[in-house]
Amino acid sequence: MPAQRNTYKYHFKVGRKIVYTGVAMNLEQREYEHRLHPGWEKGRIKKVGEVTTRDAAVAWEMHQAAAGKPVRL
Repeated sequence: MPAQRNTYKYHFKVGRKIVYTGVAMNLEQREYEHRLHPGWEKGRIKKVGEVTTRDAAVAWEMHQAAAGKPVRL
C-alpha cells in the first residue's frame, strides 16, 4: 500500500521574512496557531510545493533546518 499524501510543506512569513518552516496536515489550523505567537499576528502561510507524504515532508523539513532555515521556536 503506497504512503498517503496528506502533508503540506510551508513557510510562515511575517512581511517578507520567513520566521518558521514546517509541515502540517491542516494549513489553516497551523496558520491560526502561528498567529497566536506574539509579533506573528499578521503572518501568513506560504505553501511550498504540493501535498506529499509525511516522511517526505519531514525529510524536507530536516533539509531546511540543515540549510539554516528557522524550523523550531
